Amino acid sequence: MKLVRFGERGQEKPGMIDAAGALRDLSGYTDDITPAFLAGEAFVALAEMDSTEFPVVEASPRFGVPVSHVGKFICVGLNYADHAKEAGMPPPEEPILFMKATSALQGAEDTVVLPKGHSKSDWEVELGIVIGKHSKNVAVEDALGVVAGLCVVNDLSERAFQLERGGQWVKGKSCDTFGPVGPWLVTLDEVGDPQNLRIWLELNGEMAQDSSTNQMIFPVAELVSYISHFMSLQPGDIISTGTPPGVAAGMKNPRWLKAGDRMRLGIDKLGVQTQQVIEE
Repeated sequence: MKLVRFGERGQEKPGMIDAAGALRDLSGYTDDITPAFLAGEAFVALAEMDSTEFPVVEASPRFGVPVSHVGKFICVGLNYADHAKEAGMPPPEEPILFMKATSALQGAEDTVVLPKGHSKSDWEVELGIVIGKHSKNVAVEDALGVVAGLCVVNDLSERAFQLERGGQWVKGKSCDTFGPVGPWLVTLDEVGDPQNLRIWLELNGEMAQDSSTNQMIFPVAELVSYISHFMSLQPGDIISTGTPPGVAAGMKNPRWLKAGDRMRLGIDKLGVQTQQVIEE
């Protein structure tokens, strides 16, 4: 299934994308794509239903974050060996974890707003994991069973805030609009192997990042298991799994984001995001 939430910000309705690519309205089936929905029987039952039972949405509405009421936005740093190399850091022996404020969340096509005082704003296309079941101390072999689906994430970063202002990375990661997610939440049965997906990002029409999730140091199942040993994972939590090489911070002469830029990014089977950049 490809689940979505469509409509104006704060007024999103639940929907799904059918096999022909049409948007179907699920508001007669569920009020929203909530953590409780993902953890419940209605989510399981939906997979067995005929999508033609639900009305087609003829318009082309905005897509919001494909799950509402996200509790935690957990990020993994330096999870591609080539990205660690371009950052001048050794590949980590264990996953590097940090948090991104949920107030950074927004839809896949929403405008990215560079914050006041920005000087080194950067892009990072990442594979996102959406948790579907309460889980703690999950074994690696059971980890994919607690995943509701996968999605595209742009883990935008203001590097000066992140690396030059003291303290932890969260300051450079949590600016408003710095967490586009979606457009879809795609269940694993449609994705197949999560470690064999092309992942890419274009800036102003030029390819900046182009890799595969098979280059991840710590794969999806291992990350879910690892994180669950430090904190319980709840339905609706999002884990952003790290970015491949090609970010501005890795360039000899960095080309930071500026007003007027356009990012286009995607992951095989998970959809495409497009964002215009403006200044606050």
